[in-house]
Amino acid sequence: MNGDTKKSSISARCPVPVDQIPIKQYESMSESWFYSWVGRSLRQYVTPIVCLWLLSWAVTGPMAAASFAPAKMPPQFVISASLGALLLPTLALVQIYTGWYHVCDRLAQQAVPYEESGWYDGQTWQKPEEVYNRDCLVADYQIKPILHRLQKTFAIICGTIAFGLVTWQFI
Repeated sequence: MNGDTKKSSISARCPVPVDQIPIKQYESMSESWFYSWVGRSLRQYVTPIVCLWLLSWAVTGPMAAASFAPAKMPPQFVISASLGALLLPTLALVQIYTGWYHVCDRLAQQAVPYEESGWYDGQTWQKPEEVYNRDCLVADYQIKPILHRLQKTFAIICGTIAFGLVTWQFI
């Protein structure tokens, strides 16, 4: 049996709607402009985060200036605006993490829950062994490094917030 025949026979036996098949969800997210940038080079990964942070300054800068006059209290102004500006990139990264985690979890499951037409008719599909093995490999070698990178980013953000709060105590 060649690979094409084997693949089509698996697809024919799979009752899961195409948009709910874990490997299709992975492929869709990999092609999405929003979810895919986390898997790019370090520079291409950091650039959107920095852009979101700078964009957030348009809101947090004036808010911080209203509380801490930049001319009189520049450290307080910079710290409060910088920490406040972390909100938008953090929310974007949480959304990305949640999406990738969900797909990773579905890929790593032996049995996949799905809905045929709505929430009221949920079913479960038991993956054949070869599909399960393939999905686990994708989860382990494609998605888990992305989740690890996001976890490191969250640690850096938490460290930045902690540094800002500690610094605040000494100014």
